[in-house]
Amino acid sequence: MIKYFEFENKIEKIETILSQLNKNKELNLNKIKKLIKEKEELYTKIYSNLDPWQKVQVARHGERPHTLDYVKNIFEDVVFLHGDKKYADDNAIVGGLAKIDSNSVFFIGTEKGNTMETRIKHNFGMAKPEGYRKVQRLLKLAEKFQLPLISFVDTAGAFPGKDAEERGQSESIASSILLFLKTKIPTISIIIGEGGSGGAIGIATSDRVLMLEHSIYSVISPEGCASILWRNTEFSQEAAKTLKLTSTDCKNFNIIDDIIPEPYGGAHRHPIKQSELLKLKIVSLIKELKQVSIKELVQIRKEKYLNITSDI
Repeated sequence: MIKYFEFENKIEKIETILSQLNKNKELNLNKIKKLIKEKEELYTKIYSNLDPWQKVQVARHGERPHTLDYVKNIFEDVVFLHGDKKYADDNAIVGGLAKIDSNSVFFIGTEKGNTMETRIKHNFGMAKPEGYRKVQRLLKLAEKFQLPLISFVDTAGAFPGKDAEERGQSESIASSILLFLKTKIPTISIIIGEGGSGGAIGIATSDRVLMLEHSIYSVISPEGCASILWRNTEFSQEAAKTLKLTSTDCKNFNIIDDIIPEPYGGAHRHPIKQSELLKLKIVSLIKELKQVSIKELVQIRKEKYLNITSDI
């Protein structure tokens, strides 16, 4: 059962009444229709006016589709590739070969997991240096075979542990960014949940960067920002407003290229529908990017990110 947020209390009450009425559906048909309409109107009203902190909550929802969910629903003939061929296979990063609407592509993404067992396996989506070196390996393979690369971003950030720092965490992220900037293939990145700090940028420096409507993209988490600026995580809601981390904010600042709408109630309530919307957008962008020469594509990409840094 999908959990409800505090700002969804009215919707939860309607759902409770509906579950009771559905036991005698034929006798309560008119009431059910009226309540369903009321529920849909509430979803539209609430989700079209979410504040930044509410967006953070939605982006982190435990039932929100993750990378492997989208891979399953969007791609065909999926072949997973493993390891960085230097140290280990980082399960926080998944990737491989697939087909989408007859287009052969490479894909990569951060995976958080859906249960406690899988979350531990995937290290809650926080990649280590070997994860970013796996990204570089797949990027080079995609370039070798001249195939587009699609990346899915959903991470609070790169893993900050001592072992990761000892193995060159910052260097591995920087190298991934550099390789994304100069790779001679079309690249597309989608922020599907959280896009946190350099851990996200390491796989999102692409020709086209998209965000799902209720995802977030920021240099630091609201809690991290609050602990630095106010020395108190109770100011996380204030930090969320200050960080300008919503999809609308990122679009206004030209950090991203487009926003993909979510069905009413968020992607966690309509994973299949969200996958269909995402698939249509990916196929459209692959077609669009293939019309541009590789030389021009790389030049435009470099200028794009230079302009972002100069604006900052």
